[in-house]
Formats: sequence, C-alpha cells, structure tokens
Amino acid sequence: MPLWLPGQGSATVGVARAEALTIQERQHVARMAVAMRVLDTSASIIIAQRRLAIARIQKEALEKIHASVSRGVHTGEMTLADRQIVSSEVANAASEYSLAEEQVETATSALRILLGRPAVPDILSYDNVALARDGHASAEALEDKDPRVRAARQAVHTAEAGLHLAKTSFMPNPEIGVAAIHEKQYGSPWDDRVGVTVSIPLPSDVRDVPMEADARNKLAAAVSQEQQARRNVRQELAQVFSHLTATKDMFRNSVLSAESMNSRANEMSRSWKAGETSLVELLRARSAASNALQLRNQTEVAWHVAIIRTLIAAGEFQ
Repeated sequence: MPLWLPGQGSATVGVARAEALTIQERQHVARMAVAMRVLDTSASIIIAQRRLAIARIQKEALEKIHASVSRGVHTGEMTLADRQIVSSEVANAASEYSLAEEQVETATSALRILLGRPAVPDILSYDNVALARDGHASAEALEDKDPRVRAARQAVHTAEAGLHLAKTSFMPNPEIGVAAIHEKQYGSPWDDRVGVTVSIPLPSDVRDVPMEADARNKLAAAVSQEQQARRNVRQELAQVFSHLTATKDMFRNSVLSAESMNSRANEMSRSWKAGETSLVELLRARSAASNALQLRNQTEVAWHVAIIRTLIAAGEFQ
C-alpha cells in the first residue's frame, strides 16, 4: 500500500479539480463555436431564400416582357432579334432560380444537421435596440469573458497545479505492507509467519528533475497559449466592432441604391411601353435593379449577423 507524501494528497485533488474546470471552459468554447456555425448557416438560409424570391420576381417579369415582345413580333412592331434577347434573359433567370433553389436546400439541410430541426432562428430580430439593451463592455472585459481566453487561463491554472504536484512528489511514495507465509516443513519450529514490510525509497535527481522539468515546460506552454489566445481574441474583437460599423453603413447605402434602381427600372418599363426606350435598356435596368436588391438583402443580413456576433463576443449567448 503506497503512502502519500506530505502535501501530495491535497495537490492531487487540486490537479483533478483544475482539470475538471478546464473541461468546463472547453465546453463553453465548443458552445461558442456551435453558436457561430448556427449563425452563419441561418444567414445563408435567409440570403438564399431572398435570392430565390428575387429570382422568381425577375423570372416572372421577364416572362411578361417576353410575351409582350412575342405579340409585337407577330404584329410586325418588333424584330426577331428583340425576342431572342428576351428569350436569353428568361433562360438566365430560370437558371438563377434553379441555383437559388439548390442553395436554399443545401443551407436548410446543413442547419437541420446542426439543430435537428429545419426551423430557422430569427436572427433578423436583433438590431440596434437589442445591441443597446444588452450594452457594451470594455474591450478588456470582453477579452477576459471570452471562452477561449478563459479556457487558456484555466489551462495555466491546471499546469500550475501540476507543477505543485511535481514539487510535492519529491521522492517515490513510501510503501507499507503485510506479509503472511504459511509453510509446512519437517523440523520447522513454526508453520506460519507474519511480518510487516516498509519501503522508503530515497530521493533521486534522476527521477525528480525530469518530472519537475516536464511540469515547468507544460506551464510555460500554457502561458504561451494564453498569451496567443488573448492576442487572437483582441484582434478578432477589433474586427468585429469595425465590421459592425461597416455593415451598418453598407446596409444604409444599399437600401438607397436598391430603391433608386427599382424606381429607375419601373420608369424604364413605362418608357418602353410608350416606345421611348429600347428593349436592351429596359433589360439592363431590370438586371441592375435585381442586383441592387440582392446586394441590399446581403448587407441587411450581414448587419444583423454582425450585431449577433458582437453579442456573442459580449457573452450574451454562453
């Protein structure tokens, strides 16, 4: 039966508790990673769904133009070249619609794997109001609350506990035992013997120095990893806040651009029906309006994603 050295028992318990806390912090890191994956997948679904809606509207509008051009060709008011141009645009719109359907199905399948259900989280409900309600902490406080930094810091504590255990294990554990011998030998004055054995190994640098050096190396590596984690989180927080400001400005500008391009396309449509604008200019205007609306949707979703990413960094979803 091995015996504890002085302080070795409490040091062993300390290492076990530190390792348990390290596992808990790593679970928080894993939850943060899953939250980011759910956020990105949800954003992909919303963008794909809006892309599909735009493709459907564009396809229906071009089909109406194609029908009008076909009637004009029959009456001799328009040329076959005009109908061919519109037919090409209709085919492109149909292809875009099919690609959008595929994107929706792919993103929905990825989210179903993550959550176990096809429901899409309402990420668009998070806006400036939610951001102001939850508030902003300082960059230093956010850095300290980040699960990756907390896990790295706890790993340092675990390594420190391991070094303390190595110092308390300054020699092999003494052992005490009981030996019982039952023998039957002719002429022996006794048949049974019982004895107590005590083994106390002496300290040896050959054993102790490498063990303590390994513990110190683990501590140095843990400290280095904590410093690297802090640098990475600090840089990521700076990117998150700058991206939040940029996406807000991009969203505001894209809204104005989409409204202007859509109004222009409507005016071009009325002008084309009145015979004041060519068919090519009308198709270009509708394509530009569709692209502007698509960009507007992308920047809107990106803005909401940036808000939620800021809240995740602030520890609101842990």
